[in-house]
Amino acid sequence: MKELGRVVSLFISRVDRRERVDRLNLDMGGVVGDKFNGKDLNRSILLTSLESYDIARSRDIDIEYGELGENILVDFNPYSLPLGSKIIISDAVFKLSQNCTICKSLSRIDVKLPKLLKNDRGLFIQVVKPAIISKKDKVYLI
Repeated sequence: MKELGRVVSLFISRVDRRERVDRLNLDMGGVVGDKFNGKDLNRSILLTSLESYDIARSRDIDIEYGELGENILVDFNPYSLPLGSKIIISDAVFKLSQNCTICKSLSRIDVKLPKLLKNDRGLFIQVVKPAIISKKDKVYLI
């Protein structure tokens, strides 16, 4: 296994808000308690990199962690990993299922943001083996 980096922050999408948490409880449907849990297994968890926020800030778009809609924010760039790759965080195993597409809701933050992050907003990951993950956990490539 190759160490890729660490988890920086974790978020749950509630019906009425995004909540920053220290731990995520995962099941085969995604994040327990998340509004997207069990809806589309290929798109239930969004993994985003600090690099996405750096790209936005380099264009004077100041956004806080979590505003890109991620569940898991990491300190390495996962966007070059091939789809189908598997990663481990704590005892949880994930498969990189698809690139995150441009989301019109990002234009509410700034009209330039959807195009700016077209290929760098995040990756959807699917739970292969559920577990509980925590902030600062190491991330490994299998």
